[in-house]
Amino acid sequence: MKKKILMLSDHPLSTSGVGCQARYLINGLVETGKYSFRCFGAAIKHGNYDLHVVNEDFVVKPIDGFGNPDMLRLALATEKPDALFLFTDPRFFIWVWEMEEEIHQFCPIVYWHVWDNDPWPDFNRVLYESTDLVNCHSHKTYELVNEQFPEKTNFIPHALPQDVFFPLDEKDIIPNKKNILGENFDHFVGIWVNRNARRKMPGDTLVSWKMFLDDLEEKHGHRKATLIMHTDPLDQEGPNLLKVIEYLKIEKNVIFSTDRLEFEQMNRLYNACDFCVNIACNEGFGLSTLEAMQSGKPIIALKTGGLTRQVVDHRDGSENGIALDPDVRNLVGSQMVPYIYEDHVTNENLSSAFLKLYDLGPDGRKKLGKKARAYALSEFNIENTIKDWDKTLEYTIDTWRDRYSSWDFLEI
Repeated sequence: MKKKILMLSDHPLSTSGVGCQARYLINGLVETGKYSFRCFGAAIKHGNYDLHVVNEDFVVKPIDGFGNPDMLRLALATEKPDALFLFTDPRFFIWVWEMEEEIHQFCPIVYWHVWDNDPWPDFNRVLYESTDLVNCHSHKTYELVNEQFPEKTNFIPHALPQDVFFPLDEKDIIPNKKNILGENFDHFVGIWVNRNARRKMPGDTLVSWKMFLDDLEEKHGHRKATLIMHTDPLDQEGPNLLKVIEYLKIEKNVIFSTDRLEFEQMNRLYNACDFCVNIACNEGFGLSTLEAMQSGKPIIALKTGGLTRQVVDHRDGSENGIALDPDVRNLVGSQMVPYIYEDHVTNENLSSAFLKLYDLGPDGRKKLGKKARAYALSEFNIENTIKDWDKTLEYTIDTWRDRYSSWDFLEI
């Protein structure tokens, strides 16, 4: 009999990073013939709330937000799942862990987890104690949690199907660049793919790009370089990027890509570029850099969170582009997250990285891109991700009751 999994995550048919990763994993586990998924697909608002039946083992119910206790109680009672699968930021699931005793009357709780940065978040301890399987999709998260809960913590990274992001044929490169960049098709081209939000550091990326353009002109006598920013420049979570590039006087050297693109279009966008950059001060994983690497492009990334294991080959310490050490670490926090480090790189060091990659030349960048792609396919392999989830999920379902201890209540 197939094991039924009840999943709470972004809508698995959406284009968000969590949504895409949920879909890839569900498809892979369903193909083993051992699992059937019932999913609550979260979003702020959906255009259509009809039940989405991908197939008999992949059914999604769109919901606003990430649900509530009454909704979950009804699903547990009617679906009788073999496991409750949580996947996204833990702050959305506090209410789930608060009803952990109720859930454990039915099934174990499993979690595909990420925590952006050190130190060890001891304030999350009760969440980990309430969870039966913690599979971490960044190695930084795995290092933090495994030290405290080695018996139920594993490293299972995000991964991408090989037919989604890949290098285009040589004959298609120039037409593709002309179609995307127009008269700038012969420029040195970078891409930044993030939400326009403070922690993604869009303003500092643009200041560094301006400094690079000035250095490029001084050293090579031209400003033939374009940065593509795939984001909403007017997002309320970040600065007005249209005004930023106007202030910096780099309007001719920055292109905004604002439409939601299908995978084929995103693959073409990556293929039109020479590199991808991400200097987010907190970054749990960083899917855009992995997508770029799989497209055969080197990356420039800050050594923070999940980016470190992408930009640095953990096997030999070599780099899949240019790895930037943090120049400043700030301890920040909030009432919900009392403390966590933010990592920052100076504008000068990022600008120097742009120039260093430019000076490698087309052949040097192509060689580095091939290395990055080979690393991505080896260390972020979709078949391994599915296989490891299958192994750990099956074991947890089969053995959790033998290992689970309910809370003891003592009257004082």
